Amino acid sequence: MRDRFPTNILIVRTDRIGDVILSLPLASVIKEHYPNCKVSFLIRDYTKPLTEANSHIDESIIIKENNGRFRILENVRLLKKYNFDAAIVLYPTFTLSLIIFLARIKKRVGTGYRLYSFLFTDKIYEHRKDAKKHELEYNFSLLKSIRINFQPGIDNVKFNLNISDSSLNKIDGILKVNNIQPEERFIIIHPGSGGSAVDLPIDRFKEIIKLLLDYNIKIVLTGSNAERTICNKLEISNNVINLSGLLTLELLIALISKSCLLIANSTGPLHIAAALGKQTFGFYPKIKSCSAQRWGPYTNKRFIYEPELDCKDCDKKQCENLNCMNYININNVVNDIKNFLDNKTENKNVH
Repeated sequence: MRDRFPTNILIVRTDRIGDVILSLPLASVIKEHYPNCKVSFLIRDYTKPLTEANSHIDESIIIKENNGRFRILENVRLLKKYNFDAAIVLYPTFTLSLIIFLARIKKRVGTGYRLYSFLFTDKIYEHRKDAKKHELEYNFSLLKSIRINFQPGIDNVKFNLNISDSSLNKIDGILKVNNIQPEERFIIIHPGSGGSAVDLPIDRFKEIIKLLLDYNIKIVLTGSNAERTICNKLEISNNVINLSGLLTLELLIALISKSCLLIANSTGPLHIAAALGKQTFGFYPKIKSCSAQRWGPYTNKRFIYEPELDCKDCDKKQCENLNCMNYININNVVNDIKNFLDNKTENKNVH
C-alpha cells in the first residue's frame, strides 16, 4: 500500500448527522488527489441521504446492526466483498475497529490513543477531546496516512450537498399548505439536540420567538418525532409552524435550503445549514469537548453564543446542574437575527 496510490477507500463514520456532514469534504479532496479512486462511506441507515447527496461519494454502505449493536460477522462478510485497500476510521469503537481488522483491509487508519489501536496499521496521535481544532480538521488529519496533506479552512472545503428536484417540490407543497409562499422568507428553529449537547432551555427559545413575532416573519420548528413535545411548547402564534416529526432527512435538507437562517443548539441541522451556505445561529456550552471550537458550524456565516459566565474546566454534569445555558443573552441573539434580516449583519465567532 505504501508503494502505490489507493484505488478503493472506505471512510467509516457510523455516528450522527453532524458527524457525517463534517466528514463529507474528505471525499472531494481524495478525488482531487486520486481521481481514479473509488470512495465509499460506511454509515448508519438514517444518515444515508447525506452521503447519497454528495456526488464525490461513489457508494454508501449501510452497517448491519440489531438494536444499535453492530453485527460483527455480517459486517465482516459485507466489507470483504468490496476489496478495499484502505479504511479510514473517523469514529472509532472497538467493535468497528475489529470489523475493519477482520475484513482484512490492508491499510487501516485510526486513532493511536485507544486500547484497541493495535488493530490499525496507521495511527494518528491526536486527542480530539482537547478541542485544539475543529472536528472537520481532525478528520482531515487521518488523510496524511494516504499521503494527502490538505490544510482545511472555511474557504476551501466543499460539502457538495445536492438536493433533488423531487425533495424541493415536496417541501414547496408542505410550505404552501402551511401558508408560506414561494420566495417568502422564513426562519427555522431546531430546539432539540438528541442529547448530543447541553441545550438552551426551551423557555429561552420561547423568548426568542416572542421577540421575533413583531417582525412579521414565519418561524418553522423542526425536530425528530421524539422532540415533538418540546416543539409543541413553542407553538405560541399562527406564524409558528411546527413540522417536527413530519420530515424525512431528505426533506429537512430541502427545507433548510429554502430558509434564510437557522437557529439551533449544537446539532446536525446546524451543520446542514452551514454546508448549504445558510446563516447559522448556534448555542454552545463552555465545555471543551462540546465547544464551538470543535463543533461549531464550519462556515463564516455564523453567530455563536455561549453562557456569559466566568467558568473554567466545566463538564456536562456541572453545566446541566448549574443551568449554565440559561446565561446566554437572548437580547443579543434577537438583535443579531434582526440585524441579519435587515441586511445589517456582521458575523461573530463567539458572543
